[in-house]
Amino acid sequence: MRIAFDIMGGDHAPAAIIEGALSLAGDHPQDQMIFVGLPETENKAWPANVSFVPCGSVMAMDEDVRNLLSKKDSSIWIATDLVKKGEADAIISAGSTGAQMTAATLLLSRIKGCERPAIATVLPTLEGSKLMLDAGANADCSAQMLLSFAKMGAVYAEQLLGMSQPRVALLSNGSEEHKGNKLVLEAHSLLKESGLNFIGNREGRDILNGGYDVMVCDGMSGNIAIKSMEGAIMVLMRLLKQELTASLKAKLGAALVMGGLSRIKETFSQDNNSGAPLLGVKGISIVCHGNSDAKGIISSGELARKCFANDFVGKLASVL
Repeated sequence: MRIAFDIMGGDHAPAAIIEGALSLAGDHPQDQMIFVGLPETENKAWPANVSFVPCGSVMAMDEDVRNLLSKKDSSIWIATDLVKKGEADAIISAGSTGAQMTAATLLLSRIKGCERPAIATVLPTLEGSKLMLDAGANADCSAQMLLSFAKMGAVYAEQLLGMSQPRVALLSNGSEEHKGNKLVLEAHSLLKESGLNFIGNREGRDILNGGYDVMVCDGMSGNIAIKSMEGAIMVLMRLLKQELTASLKAKLGAALVMGGLSRIKETFSQDNNSGAPLLGVKGISIVCHGNSDAKGIISSGELARKCFANDFVGKLASVL
């Protein structure tokens, strides 16, 4: 497999991106890693299965995505174009999500039947891994878009998470069928008639508990939900650390439970699920968390390899 890395994208670029990609190159010597970055980032000492493609500019994290059309020499544009030209099988970036989505939509184009691509992210719950989409690609959605998200999410759950007849839920402000805004009410009606294993509405408090396999929502709600959970977990871990180091007695107790706390922290670490495929485009485009470190890039690379091995894009196209 050939993976193109936008090594200029992300809060810790290029060092963390390169570190993670080099680790993948070592683990999978049969694969080709293509680094796209500014000329000064090239290193002649990289292994044989790493190649370099220079770019002329970088899309900033907070830059207006409309600037992308005048920056076709940017790392995200060139990396995505490699997939379009058939010179790479996937693109991975921790840079601007808006720029990555725009590049993928313009260069790779949408799968027929997909009105707008969506970001699908895997969430840790008390029942194991579950899927949420859209996680931030589309702030404003139509009910028809949520239906297409549900169809794509069901394929993801089946092909990449190994779920049979995945349970599809709709994020709302109440579990009752009559709850929700206009969008949710219209989407609920479409999902009931979709033929999917639709189990109705679920509330925000259900996201980490489980009881579903695919949670569908608009991109703004999904992004707020995910970041709120990340923030809450981060605060909880800080408070636990403060309490468990407040006194000698607390420190002694902490030593007894440290193993369990470490496992809980690892379960909810965003590095384990840093990458999320952009569903609905004719190619594998993995969107990474902006502050991904090397571990996050490694997990994103493994996700890209899984998508490629399962012909995930082809299966999405057949469903839509």
